[in-house]
Amino acid sequence: MKKSIFRLTSLFLSVALTAAFGFLTYFIVAASVRSDKELSDPLPEEGGSPSLPEPETPVPDTGGMPGTPPEALPPETDEDDAPSSEENVDKDEEKKHGSAYIRAKTNGLNVRSGPGTGYSSLGTLDKDDMLVYKGQSGGWYITEFRSRTAYISAGASYSELYEMEHDLDAAIEKVIAEGYKLLGHPYVYGAVRLHDGKGNFLKNFDATKYDCSSLMQYIYYYGANVILDVTTRTQVVQGKHVPKSDLQRGDLMFFTNSARYNKTGTERIGHVALYLGDNYILHTASDHAVIEPISAQRWKYYVESRRVA
Repeated sequence: MKKSIFRLTSLFLSVALTAAFGFLTYFIVAASVRSDKELSDPLPEEGGSPSLPEPETPVPDTGGMPGTPPEALPPETDEDDAPSSEENVDKDEEKKHGSAYIRAKTNGLNVRSGPGTGYSSLGTLDKDDMLVYKGQSGGWYITEFRSRTAYISAGASYSELYEMEHDLDAAIEKVIAEGYKLLGHPYVYGAVRLHDGKGNFLKNFDATKYDCSSLMQYIYYYGANVILDVTTRTQVVQGKHVPKSDLQRGDLMFFTNSARYNKTGTERIGHVALYLGDNYILHTASDHAVIEPISAQRWKYYVESRRVA
C-alpha cells in the first residue's frame, strides 16, 4: 500500500515538473519572438505614419584611392537648350561677303552701250582690268561704265567672272559703290574738286572729270560723309596709318612717281588709290577711272596707307 502511494506521488511530481518546465519554455520563446518583432517593426510616432527607410545612394567608382571624391557629372542638357548647328557657325564666316566682277582677258576689250557688237563702244579695258558685275543678258555681261548701264562680251576668250571675298562693311561698300559709278570717266590732271577740303562746294565742278585725289574726295564724301582734303599730299596725313601687312578693303594707298621719287616727306606723294583686296585698286590713272591690279612698278612706288573711315 505504501509503495502504491509512493508511486502515485512520484508520478504526480513528474507530471507537475514537466508541465512547469513546458510552460516556462513557452514563456521564454514567446517573449523572445515579441522582442524581435518590436525591434524589427517599431510602432509609429503619435500622429504619424510608418517611415520607410531611404534607399541607399550608390557611390560611383572614383577610380582612385579610397577617400577620393568622385568627379562631378556633367549637367543634363535639355534638347531645347542645346546649341544649334547655326549657332556653331564661325562668327568670322558670318562676316564674309563676296563681290562679283567682270575681268578682261584681253587688251582693248570694248565696253558697249548695248548687248551686241552693233552698239557703240563707250571705252575699252586692258587685260585684267575689272568692272562690277550686274547680271547677264544672253552672251553679254551687264555692268556700269561712265555712270550708265554698259555691256561686255561674255565670250570665254574676252572676259570672265571674278569673285572677290572680303569682310562685309556696309559703310565701306557704300564708298566703293560710289566709285563704281565713276569707272570709265576720263582722267583730267588738276580737275576741279567737289569741295574745298572743308565741305564747301566749288563752282565749275564737273562730275565727269577726275584726277586721283578728286576721285577719292568725291566717293568718300558721298559714300561715307568723310571730308578729304584737296591733294594727295594733304590727304596722306588724314585718318590713321595702316601697315602694309594690314591693308583692308577701303583703305587709301599713297604712292610716289618718277617725278617725285627723290623728294622727302609728303612731297614724295604723287598718287592715291582705293584698295579693294586681292591686289586690286580702284583709282583713276593716265586714261580713266578703273579697277586694276597693282603692278610690280607701282609697288616700288608705294609709300603709305591710311584708314579714313
